[in-house]
Amino acid sequence: MTAVVETEGLTKFYGPKLALDDLALAIRPGEVFGYLGPNGAGKTTTIRLLLDVIRPTSGRATVLGAGTRDARIRARIGYLPGELALEGRVRARAYLDFVADVRGGVNRGRIDELAERLDADLSVPMGRLSKGNKQKVGLIQAFMHEPELLILDEPTTGLDPLVQQEFLSMVREARASGHTVLMSSHVLAEVEHVADRVGIVRSGRMVAVEDVAALRERAVRRVELHFDAPVPREAFEGLPGIRDLTVEGASLRCTVDGRPDALIKAAARFTVVHMVSAEPDLEEIFLTYYSEEEAAHARAGA
Repeated sequence: MTAVVETEGLTKFYGPKLALDDLALAIRPGEVFGYLGPNGAGKTTTIRLLLDVIRPTSGRATVLGAGTRDARIRARIGYLPGELALEGRVRARAYLDFVADVRGGVNRGRIDELAERLDADLSVPMGRLSKGNKQKVGLIQAFMHEPELLILDEPTTGLDPLVQQEFLSMVREARASGHTVLMSSHVLAEVEHVADRVGIVRSGRMVAVEDVAALRERAVRRVELHFDAPVPREAFEGLPGIRDLTVEGASLRCTVDGRPDALIKAAARFTVVHMVSAEPDLEEIFLTYYSEEEAAHARAGA
């Protein structure tokens, strides 16, 4: 299976500053890839290199099977930049019509459909649009030609929660149509429900690439069980993956690393009347990677 986006040894210096360090990345056809990390980690630099806005110091990248300098791939990409410059007296609708014509023609009904879904008023001059409404126009121009590859840099900035949910639905629909999505974000929750895999970048280096399902399976959960009668602590001591165990009468609290199978089987020997499982979000999981990376750097420097 040929990767839609592939990089090898991709490195970028801005003068003496290292912005991206030896990036190796492969994004599969038809997947949503979440590219995650704090601001300044190297996400936007990666995207600009893929789009040939800037050139690498070393390394290589291919997009849709071609080199990044191949102009023929431009029409097959939908791009939302992190900093969207929409100014002037031109109305948003006229701007989108112009972009549609440049791309060789886009069904105007598609523009209207996306505007309705995102609750975007296209009659307003772009210079008077709020940040959130500019973001909506940017999303429309990225999605309207139904590109094979969507590259979205911080796509939900300025959007209210309802519009964010509609945007995530649009991402799911793109994937269902066989299209590929690269979605950069520092807000982990916004990619949690749509990404198939996530890459974590820190200080220009790829820390990890993981399946979201695998991350969740390894996640740490806080579990609380309530029984109809007191239970013995020894029935739960020594179970694999169970720590921080507290048993007080008919109540049990613990932390579960990974699968809760052993705990559930032990609890099934008694009558459970209530269970609370605090599911971690990806942010909690990823903090583990960052702390481990810090520890590795400290050991290397010792």
